[in-house]
Amino acid sequence: MHLLRILFVSVFLALLPTFVTAQETDSLALRQNTINAAKYLKSIYKIDEAIDTLSTLVGLTFDEEVLSELADCHYQNGDLENAAGTYLLLTSVNPNNILYKVRQVAIFYKLKAYGQAVEVGKEVLRIDPISAIAGLIGDSYNQMGQYDSALVYYNQTLALKPFNESVVSKVAKIYLDRKEYPEVIAISDAFLEFSPDNTNIAPVKGLALYLHGQYFPAIDIYEKQLKLGNDTYSIHYYLGQCYWRTLLLYRAERELKAAWQLDSSDVNLAYSIAGVLADANRPFDDVKPWLDKALAMLEPDSSVLSRIHQQYGLGYYKKQDSWDQAIEHYKKAYNYNPQFISALSTIAFCFEQKKDYKSALEWYEKYLAVAKPGSSGYKFAQKSIEILKGELFMEE
Repeated sequence: MHLLRILFVSVFLALLPTFVTAQETDSLALRQNTINAAKYLKSIYKIDEAIDTLSTLVGLTFDEEVLSELADCHYQNGDLENAAGTYLLLTSVNPNNILYKVRQVAIFYKLKAYGQAVEVGKEVLRIDPISAIAGLIGDSYNQMGQYDSALVYYNQTLALKPFNESVVSKVAKIYLDRKEYPEVIAISDAFLEFSPDNTNIAPVKGLALYLHGQYFPAIDIYEKQLKLGNDTYSIHYYLGQCYWRTLLLYRAERELKAAWQLDSSDVNLAYSIAGVLADANRPFDDVKPWLDKALAMLEPDSSVLSRIHQQYGLGYYKKQDSWDQAIEHYKKAYNYNPQFISALSTIAFCFEQKKDYKSALEWYEKYLAVAKPGSSGYKFAQKSIEILKGELFMEE
């Protein structure tokens, strides 16, 4: 009997690993079946059900494959915070998998957690100089307004991938905002050597040239863009501005009106067309409709309103028979912009032409009160006052 008990125990102990192995096998099979079920649910866009399925395994173990699938589900579901948290957990499970940190950077950027994106991104770059991560660090600094740091990482991106159009464009914009036009031109030239017919970076260079006062080189760029089919509002607008500033007024009118056909909502464009027509000595009846358009769409902006009324006043002034209208608009121009002091002497001159010498004298004196003594305008007003006092004396 004793021998039988010993034999039974021996057999049981011998078979015990088999029982444990079978149990483990069942558990592994259940795990794999659960993962497969979740993958299938994810493939048919039942993401919430896939998450619920995977969550039954997460509580049992920190399984890298399960967590990876769960993180992907959260990301696809737009739940970026849970995705970020799960990827953070994955980095503790497997610190050597850089992909988890890479995805954290992208998620932190989308969450506008720019500081965290920078921190994790730098960890990635210490392991592997990935151009996209350098770019995201640059974007994060850019969003935080730390433009010098943004430029450092954008340049690092370009060192790894020199002809990244998106990054070149971002660098150029930073320099444009800083009014560092030679830098914009330099980085644009480097890119355009690689892609001379590019229709995104070339207009940026054109804008820098225009803002830097280099109108003829800018014209060459904008004309080439039109030949390449880049028939956009901004191309026509800035080409027209360049022609205006080089006094090629017919071409300026043509391009600005072409821009108007593409977008008739820009008050500055309407005012520019009026200015070109006035500079070309076109009849005021041609200029006035464009001033009317500008005034009708204008939001309250005293400086622009002043310029528009100044243009109205000049138009009526040139007609030589509409002094009241000229006076009205020059008064408005001055009220909107008190720095426009020449309006005062012009109003006085208009009253003088109407033979309203008392009013003319009053406005010349207003002008002298604010004008610079010894200036040509000051001397003209003094002389006019002397003449007007004589006229008034004769009337008495």
